[in-house]
Amino acid sequence: MELLSAENVVAVATAVAGIVASAVMVWYERRVPRRKRIGYRVQMDNPIGDDVTSGRANVRLGLFDEAPGMHQATLVLLRVENDGSQGIGHEDYTSRELHGLTVQFTDRSIRGVSVTQPPGTDHLMSHFTPHAGFGYDNGGNTLRIPRVPLNRGEHFKLLVLLSGGDVGRDIRLIGGIRDGEVHPNRSATPDDKPPLFSRAARLITIMLTVSVLTLSTMVVVRDDTPPLGCEKGTLTITGSTAFAPVVRDLEKDYEKDCEGAEITVEDRGSSAGVGELAALKGESGSRRSSMIAFHDGASKRAGDELTPQPIAVSVFTLVVNDSLKLPAGGLSLADVRSVYAGEIDYWDELDPSLPHWRVVLVSRDADSGTRQVFQDQVLGGAWEGVPSTSLDCDIQADRSAPVRCELDSTEEVLEKAAAIRGAIGYSELNLATGRPDVVKVPLEGATASVEAIERPRTPYPYYGVEYAYTYGDPQGGTLAGSFLDYIRDHGEAGIQDHDHVPCTTPEGERLCGGTG
Repeated sequence: MELLSAENVVAVATAVAGIVASAVMVWYERRVPRRKRIGYRVQMDNPIGDDVTSGRANVRLGLFDEAPGMHQATLVLLRVENDGSQGIGHEDYTSRELHGLTVQFTDRSIRGVSVTQPPGTDHLMSHFTPHAGFGYDNGGNTLRIPRVPLNRGEHFKLLVLLSGGDVGRDIRLIGGIRDGEVHPNRSATPDDKPPLFSRAARLITIMLTVSVLTLSTMVVVRDDTPPLGCEKGTLTITGSTAFAPVVRDLEKDYEKDCEGAEITVEDRGSSAGVGELAALKGESGSRRSSMIAFHDGASKRAGDELTPQPIAVSVFTLVVNDSLKLPAGGLSLADVRSVYAGEIDYWDELDPSLPHWRVVLVSRDADSGTRQVFQDQVLGGAWEGVPSTSLDCDIQADRSAPVRCELDSTEEVLEKAAAIRGAIGYSELNLATGRPDVVKVPLEGATASVEAIERPRTPYPYYGVEYAYTYGDPQGGTLAGSFLDYIRDHGEAGIQDHDHVPCTTPEGERLCGGTG
């Protein structure tokens, strides 16, 4: 994968833009609004006729239609507000005059003014007196506003009667605020509400939204982007037949995600795979790093030159031919040990309720890791005591009791167990679950399942850790090391689909023991 590809450059640039926008928004909302601010807006600027004889303006100002000089009379409603985040006191006004602010009405003369304020702010009215500087010059265009203290969010309104000019002429509020400013706000009608977010906040929100949508689109469109750490080359994976279905699925996923990788899976049996890997001792480093051997349980034949890595926990089960109706509780460990020690020739010797059928032991060869786990976990470390009496479990040709054969794979064991009356064998759980012609045998009253080892009520004894063996520690930049990293980082779902417990999960870490 090219780190400086166009897609990556766009993704990084978009992410940086989002981070910068977030930082600017935090700076702006923390720094700018903290300034003391007085804003003003014109909420009404309307002409009025000479025939107006009623309404609030007349109540406040008198019947102006009889006053001289009232041509082109207009009414202006001006709102003055503290829209900063701090209160403004008497001393915050910087004017050298008695008053704090002035309003200038361009090309119009002031004929009268009325002050209103919202409920709960009656205290503001006490400041609008001539002694506080409130007023205007007769015929002038400048209105003097006192140093009115305004808490955050407070406002007052000025209803001003003007003459001598048309509506829409410039209206400005002039003055200074210490550590702050006086600024115009968007003009609005009396019923309008101020915008919820400032212009800067809206702009930054749009930028963040665009950034998120861009990144999301790239994720959707580029969902085939290979993960980091992909390597090219060839790799042979050998060993366990029980774990082979998992490995095959994982190698297909890796080859799909990582172009240029060719992985071959050869399930020869756990011990045979580890032996083949160990035989590379005299080969070159690149040849030794081109093979991984999977082994059911820790290999007793691996030398110090081979390095094991725990990958998953496999659950195994005993299986019998579906015509053999064992008790509901299955078999005890003592029963199984008696059967495999050769002490039971016919099933009714174990339990009189069972039929008088020969015991047929369908076993794996000595290279099998499944057999090794069975001997360690179920037989208590003992070998299967019955010698092999048949190459293919042909009970017609083999008249001995019990019969025992050794086969090369778990699939062969399941096929023979399904075909032979009175047969018993062992298998990896997921492979056995897919066979309706065999019955899984409970051990010590517990049925084989992932839950039986993750959260056991009744301890289930037959499970083992799947190890991946490499020649020495897998080096960075090799396909073997990359594939094992891929399993750890991306393989949990695939491993769980086959009824195994990944060593990377909390339950798997406990069961795998964190060791090789």
